[in-house]
Amino acid sequence: MVLNVIWLLFFFGAFIACAIKCFVFGETGIFNDTIQSAFEMSKTAFEISLGLTGILSLWLGILKVGEKGGAVQILAKFIDPLFSRLFPSIPKGHPVKGTMLMNISANMLGLDNAATPMGLKAMKELQELNPDKETASDAQILFLVLNASGLTLIPVSIMTYRAQLGAANPSDIFLPLLLATFFSTLIGIIVTSFFQKIELKNPVTIAWFIGLTSAVLGTLVYFSKLSAQELGATSLFVSGFVLFSIIIIFFGLAVYKKVRAFEAFIEGAKDGFHTAVMVIPYLVAILVGVAVFRASGAMDIVMSSVSHIFSWFGLPNDIIPALPTAIMKPLSGSGARGMMIDAMKTYGPDSFVGHLSCIFQGATDTTFYIIAVYFGSVGIKKTRHSVICALAADFAGIIAAIAIAYIFFPPV
Repeated sequence: MVLNVIWLLFFFGAFIACAIKCFVFGETGIFNDTIQSAFEMSKTAFEISLGLTGILSLWLGILKVGEKGGAVQILAKFIDPLFSRLFPSIPKGHPVKGTMLMNISANMLGLDNAATPMGLKAMKELQELNPDKETASDAQILFLVLNASGLTLIPVSIMTYRAQLGAANPSDIFLPLLLATFFSTLIGIIVTSFFQKIELKNPVTIAWFIGLTSAVLGTLVYFSKLSAQELGATSLFVSGFVLFSIIIIFFGLAVYKKVRAFEAFIEGAKDGFHTAVMVIPYLVAILVGVAVFRASGAMDIVMSSVSHIFSWFGLPNDIIPALPTAIMKPLSGSGARGMMIDAMKTYGPDSFVGHLSCIFQGATDTTFYIIAVYFGSVGIKKTRHSVICALAADFAGIIAAIAIAYIFFPPV
């Protein structure tokens, strides 16, 4: 219901913005331009889905090998003490927990090409446990929120853009961004647990959270001592090593257990093709809505309104130039990236606005894209409280990003 309302607001907001520009400011071509952007984005959405086909076929094939070889079940047993508390509806030792762990780990390492197929595989397995096939289950919602919160350990792409634009220290946003995205994920879990009545105050959950926090801080301390060049090289090594290790381990276990690995891979690859096709209409719907909202100028009106609200309450205007990145990120990853780059070009990569826009870019994820792809892949129509919980995580990441930016990069 919430997603339906937001999607319709995109179109009604775009129509009103076009009407204002046309009949008040005389921009008679705005309606045509907005429609053209819708056509272009529908084509882009299809191309994205087409691009997903090969990646999904590859990784779902590898995951099928790992599943039949027992690797996924081993991971499920490892994470079971925590996931059995966060996802009480999933049976103990169910292999989906291993797939979920791989998805979350891939996201943390910034391995998007691996994270998405693993996430879609996990969502499909969760759908098999879902009694109402058109309504999102509690487990599916929390899993989606974990993806939408955008927890990332190594923001390589953002540091690369900063380096290209001449930042004195491209990796100086590493610690602030990690802290912001950590708060985003934490609030996402807490808000979702409130809706789902999940008890977080138990020794096992607390111990896992302490352990994960220690691991994050340990990684943080290690990478903070590296130069920008060393950080980039190390992250590339870790990414490649992790992916290759997963493939070798999966195939090694398959050989050990005498699994017909080739046939298992083909079986999983076929699922990848069908999943990519299933996603297309959902992805077109969401991305076209975002495109017309932006092309019509409705986004500019929203930003202007936010600026006036800040001024009316006497709040600092330092953050206003960076807010387009924060507002656009849940709607469009490429749009938010463009606004981040524009903010750095306009105000400088080492300015307060430049730093804040980078933290905004990494503190959250493309929430509506994730909802469209993940729920669309299994035919979920009723999203329940998923949008509210995911946006709560996004909002927490934005607030944390602002506070952290003032601490680390105070405006001059």
